[in-house]
Amino acid sequence: MNGHTVVPHSYDYDLIVIGGGSGGLAAAKEAAKYEKKVMVLDFVTPTPLGNSWGLGGTCVNVGCIPKKLMHQAALLGQALQDSRKFGWQFPEEVKHNWMTMTESVQNYIGSLNWGYRVALREKKVTYENAYGEFVGPHTVKATNKRGVEKLYTAERFLIATGERPRYLGIPGDKEYCISSDDLFSLPYCPGKTLVVGASYVALECAGFLAGVGLDVTVMVRSILLRGFDQDIANKIGEYMEEHGINFIREFVPIKVEQIKEGTPGILKVTSKSTKGNEIIEGEYNTVLLAIGRDACTRKIGLDKVGVIINEKTGKIPVNDKEQTNVPYIYAIGDILQDKLELTPVAIQAGRLLVRRLYAGATTKCDYVNVPTTVFTPLEYGACGYSEEAAVEEFGEENIEVYHSHFWPLEWTVPSRDNNKCYAKIICNIQDSERVIGFHVLGPNAGEVTQGFAAAMKCGITKEQLDSTIGIHPVCAEIFTTLTVTKRSGENTLLSGC
Repeated sequence: MNGHTVVPHSYDYDLIVIGGGSGGLAAAKEAAKYEKKVMVLDFVTPTPLGNSWGLGGTCVNVGCIPKKLMHQAALLGQALQDSRKFGWQFPEEVKHNWMTMTESVQNYIGSLNWGYRVALREKKVTYENAYGEFVGPHTVKATNKRGVEKLYTAERFLIATGERPRYLGIPGDKEYCISSDDLFSLPYCPGKTLVVGASYVALECAGFLAGVGLDVTVMVRSILLRGFDQDIANKIGEYMEEHGINFIREFVPIKVEQIKEGTPGILKVTSKSTKGNEIIEGEYNTVLLAIGRDACTRKIGLDKVGVIINEKTGKIPVNDKEQTNVPYIYAIGDILQDKLELTPVAIQAGRLLVRRLYAGATTKCDYVNVPTTVFTPLEYGACGYSEEAAVEEFGEENIEVYHSHFWPLEWTVPSRDNNKCYAKIICNIQDSERVIGFHVLGPNAGEVTQGFAAAMKCGITKEQLDSTIGIHPVCAEIFTTLTVTKRSGENTLLSGC
């Protein structure tokens, strides 16, 4: 079924994309390049507190973009403190203004929303701000915010609906708690905040909230950053605790009550131990839930067209061409079963899918060795296997872990956080010590990781890393001089340059 097949029916569109996030928009614009008739349906169901946003999806509006900007706000606060030791003089009291930050961030996001609409128009992609759901073969119903319904048909469909934050299902959660969908446009400073969850979303938000001077507590049910390297995850937790973030471990909220209305008000949170019957109570101005996200697949009529989903998770199983069990329906992004939930992955998968459908290409999306970064106060960049996954896959005797702490030069003059940053590579002994896992904990971790990810795609070995001359004095050069193995038990703490 390539793009040149004669279509027996006359459809309204060649391709209808349901979901105007990163993946959906990338696919729609790519399809328009090949002069296909394309429609994008995008609709944001408001949060329980009534928030919604413009075209562009989670990443742009309530994800990566505002998160990184608010993380930057926190880093600037730290830089202000450091700058005194570098000779900068200014009054002792330095304040942060929440409203100035959120307005600036929202203004930038607004410009992106506008840019996406203009780009679709220029590429002659039809955009409707309407909720798309399948009603029959090759047919969707689009419902706009006024409730007006229209039917559209297409030869092919792409589902790119993404995910939304999960709620606890306890008294008061939707009435009084916020999620990341609300935080970045919150029209008041959140004050004393309880962050519930141990996901990267939870830790990133806790990090920047504390970084702009707020009293922050993180309530963790079990482990931090499930699915990530646990050695690193624990180091992140230790660093955050050392920098004033409180952790309540092995407790879950069972009730949230409002004690006082306001912006912010006061909430009472009752929580129960996961290990016994102990009950604790605490008062906070804001409760932020970051306990996971659910795929937006259960209310788009997939049952009407026979698309199979994982009943437990709502995720859609696809083949290696992002095709569902219904041949004319494809899916990309966070809704895919057993795939990475990352914006650039959705974009890549969407573009490559369209090129296969309409341009005769054969390249498939490579879901292996995808780099990512967690923007916690101490940033964490990773590519490839975690240590746990490598041991499970190859056996402990077949992997060699090289590691070291390091101290960024920029932190030496303010004399802070010595030996908190950490570098680790995991090598497959049986395959010429090929690097199969890369992990860095330190400033600019994303910038560092991106380059090494390209090297890993090329199959870099430990010997090749060692033969690479480092750039002095930068953090990333540590990866060219790693000598200590984990199994040796030798000290990895560094001193000097």
